[in-house]
Amino acid sequence: MSAGANTDYDYIVIGGGFYGCCLALFLRSISARVLLVEAGPVLMDRASRVNQARVHTGFHYPRSAATAVKSMLLHRRFLADFPEAVVGDFQMLYAIARRRSKVTAKKFHRMFRDMGAPIELAGAGHRVLFDADRIEEVFACREVAFDHRILGRLVGERLTAAGIDVRLSTAVTGLADHRSGVVARLSDGSDVSAGYAFNITYSQINALLAKADLPPARLKHEIAELALITPPPELERLGVTVMDGPFFSAMPYPAEKLYSLTHVRYTPHDSWADNPAARDPYAHLAAYQRESRYAFMRRDAQLYLPCLAGAEYRRSIYEVKTVLIKNEGDDGRPILYHRSPEASRVISVLGGKIDNIYDLFEAVRGSGGAFGALDTGHVFGRVHA
Repeated sequence: MSAGANTDYDYIVIGGGFYGCCLALFLRSISARVLLVEAGPVLMDRASRVNQARVHTGFHYPRSAATAVKSMLLHRRFLADFPEAVVGDFQMLYAIARRRSKVTAKKFHRMFRDMGAPIELAGAGHRVLFDADRIEEVFACREVAFDHRILGRLVGERLTAAGIDVRLSTAVTGLADHRSGVVARLSDGSDVSAGYAFNITYSQINALLAKADLPPARLKHEIAELALITPPPELERLGVTVMDGPFFSAMPYPAEKLYSLTHVRYTPHDSWADNPAARDPYAHLAAYQRESRYAFMRRDAQLYLPCLAGAEYRRSIYEVKTVLIKNEGDDGRPILYHRSPEASRVISVLGGKIDNIYDLFEAVRGSGGAFGALDTGHVFGRVHA
């Protein structure tokens, strides 16, 4: 993936996470002149790396049937399209707390059974792992993880095969939005022009919009801690999620051959509404005094799953997590597809889950014009440049 000498493109994709890489491949189906720009030295090394590595089947969203159904359908597509990166050699258990849960076990089971989700009552050998005074019921569910390293290798190979110009360690330092296209100033001092720019910079979305004097999106950031552990023997080939009030998960994190432990109360360290002029999220993360809350995560989680007392802490990964303000308090997980004003040639995208990538394809294709002819052949490695 060489930098090349081109300065004129049809599409510039800014941000080399999973969404940015896939969108560049998607756009390649209608143009050979696609540029992908990534500020870091490698692709898929921030939000695409620091997460639970869960491919959602929908069980996380019992308060939003629409989100749950969509997750179930999209996870099937992800498994079919990226099978090399999927890790499914474990049993996922969902346990419903007796107190402080926002959903009952009966409602949880009925909802997912009726929509045809892969769920059944857990066997006695799995139910005994939980504190019966605190857990109402346990369900055996089908859910998988993904290995971000394999996923990154796959999309990197497909970018090369498609002949897409990829520039690493290159930031966009200026962006001008014109009626007929955009001009981006890059950190190497060069200017590149294109018909459209797609802003997929995650926590930097509004900072880039500000460079183009465009209206911001309503976003919120938090510093999140992902604790990595060696699980106790009792959890071998098991993943666990307890919900929907005392919400925590312990599940395989394939890229490190460890488990992740996250907790709704202790994983978020700090949060704030986005204001790029006042605080740069990544600068704030770099300066943040990192004190792990793993001990608090484990102390609370082992009340419900006693065997977690035998987990061994390895380390924690910290990253900025960015979400839509409008979905803070519900189970909705839409993507952001932000184009303001309507005639702008800058389109901003924020994903909620890895399998929301299919929502992005639909949103771009639905923009009309040349986008209507887009197809996913390059994304899934089914055609070559």
